[in-house]
Amino acid sequence: MKNIRELIQKALELQQSGLSEGQIADELNVSGDTATWLVAHSAKGEISQAPKDIYVNWTSIGKNSRRLRLVAGVITDMLQESLERSQSTVDVVVGVALSGVPLASMVAEELDVELAVFQSNKQSHKGMLSQNFSSVDGKDCVIVDDVITTGNTISNVISLLRSRNANPTAIAVLIDKNGMDFIEGVPVSSMLRVSRVDKVD
Repeated sequence: MKNIRELIQKALELQQSGLSEGQIADELNVSGDTATWLVAHSAKGEISQAPKDIYVNWTSIGKNSRRLRLVAGVITDMLQESLERSQSTVDVVVGVALSGVPLASMVAEELDVELAVFQSNKQSHKGMLSQNFSSVDGKDCVIVDDVITTGNTISNVISLLRSRNANPTAIAVLIDKNGMDFIEGVPVSSMLRVSRVDKVD
């Protein structure tokens, strides 16, 4: 998508196909506020001041398994560096559904460890671990996702892991839109970190 009108149109198509605003946010890699704005403006046809957000489209990677594997290799390398720095280990890679799972499965293969999958529920701001994958109970875990927007989903993953006596040791993502070094005390590695020049800390 090249402009805001195309993004609004895509949000409308996703809404008409039955996706919630939270699912639209995940699919378009935008914040929940931006997804709400996009859906609201699809009905109006006019464009007012948009929320400050950055749209991320990594389709050129995701549609090609060779490119995805190459990126997973970079993420694996970043995770290994983070684990060495903190003298931590990993037993399980936890992929955040939906978009983090393909990367996480390849990273788990590279690290020769188990794979778990976290499924987010945007309505309740919680989530669950899929029973079809590895257990995390009492294990050292790294978290892999595609994009950090606010950090809330990763915070939910960390809380869930800790409630299962698991130890989250590192986080790796393609893109960090929030410029975070740590989430809940767990170090974050990102291939790309977006910094807004109009944001003052």
